[in-house]
Amino acid sequence: MMVEREKDEGEAMAVNGPGKEEAEAAAAPAATGEKGEGERNDGERDEGEERKEEEEAEEKKDKVEPEEWSEIRLAIAELSPISRRGGKLCSSPPTLPFLGLSHLLLRLLDKIGPTMAVLRLDVQRNIERLQELYLQDPSKYSILTAMVEKEADDGTVRKADSCARAILWLTRSMDFTVALLQRLEEEEKEEGSDQQSLAQLVEAAYMVSLKPWHGWISSAACKIALKLIPERAIFVGWLMGENQSYSLLKVEIEKLVQLLQPFLDDIHSMLAKFRLDRLKST
Repeated sequence: MMVEREKDEGEAMAVNGPGKEEAEAAAAPAATGEKGEGERNDGERDEGEERKEEEEAEEKKDKVEPEEWSEIRLAIAELSPISRRGGKLCSSPPTLPFLGLSHLLLRLLDKIGPTMAVLRLDVQRNIERLQELYLQDPSKYSILTAMVEKEADDGTVRKADSCARAILWLTRSMDFTVALLQRLEEEEKEEGSDQQSLAQLVEAAYMVSLKPWHGWISSAACKIALKLIPERAIFVGWLMGENQSYSLLKVEIEKLVQLLQPFLDDIHSMLAKFRLDRLKST
């Protein structure tokens, strides 16, 4: 009889479903609005992802981006190790720093704009000419004098495509850079004076550095280029770069001129020994 009664109760449960207590337990999460186990895990994962995204956003906000150095600051770094000490001249102008400065000159001409395209092309070709010879024997041609001496011995020193001429015109282009930066920095010291446009500053620098050595073709090309010079404020902004004040730019221009002028004087003296300092273009 007990077996039959248990059998009857089991069949009744199968037909009628779970008991009252089990039904209430199953319905409790829905009645209270609580999430089930699977739903709760999904919710926790969403909160974790949000927290991670917030942390990454804070890290990006607090992260300090590396400062990009301006061409002027890079040139100072290039010249500092080879600057004069106690008035003593360096033994001979080194090749690699000269090439480094020449590449920075290209970047400066790019900032002035496409108006300097002709000068930029000449600078680029001269750099390539020197690099080609230097790479043939870096130890032998580690100084500029060795390049000029090699061509003097070969009888090619005065040819249009010689490395000696490349050195000469790159040096004169840097003379132009020094003249331009000096005028830009000196004019800022004169309070109350009307500022000249960048085109006027470029023309004044050109007249004292490149014009004496240019023929009529080169002079005519530069005269046309002067009409397309960008605004002064735009150029100064490009020189400053990011995260730099205008007062710091003026300090760095002054420091660069102090380092670069003696270096260029040494190169001119070297070229004069080979009677190359008076050569002109067409």
